[in-house]
Amino acid sequence: MQKYRDMDYKYIEQLVERYWQCQTSVEEEAILKAFFSQPHVPVHLQTYKAWFNGEKMLQDSQLGREFDTRVLMRIENEDMVVKARRATWTKRLMPLYKAAAALAIIFTLGNAAQTSFRHPEEAASDYNYESYKDSFDDPAMAYDQVSDALQMVSQSLSETAQQDSLLQSSAASDELKKQ
Repeated sequence: MQKYRDMDYKYIEQLVERYWQCQTSVEEEAILKAFFSQPHVPVHLQTYKAWFNGEKMLQDSQLGREFDTRVLMRIENEDMVVKARRATWTKRLMPLYKAAAALAIIFTLGNAAQTSFRHPEEAASDYNYESYKDSFDDPAMAYDQVSDALQMVSQSLSETAQQDSLLQSSAASDELKKQ
């Protein structure tokens, strides 16, 4: 009896070798699965038992009905709140703004590179100082006009600063009243 068992084990070992070389038929693989599904497998073949019984073990370890009912109950109990976001025109056009900014940067850098790499004789022809004319004959009159314009800018900036400080102080006093 032992002699037949050893012959069977040698045949199984040969089938396992052929299996790893992808040379077994479907019937031979069925023989291997049947052999390794037995409760008593020789020690030197125990390492292959899990491989050939893998499908059976996966079939046995399926989720039960109680799992499905628990998941469905949990889904039904949750209040599904979907928050809709408003898509403003600014957000919708943001990719367009980014593309326009990128193009503006590229054109500006291209223009700067173009003018900086010109030959000195070409750069001198860009400025024709003889065609420039002064808008005032009297330098004192030009100075007065410029100083008046700067005075107006200074006054508007100081008025804006005063309004900002008043707004900040009123906001701070409103906050203190709330407390």
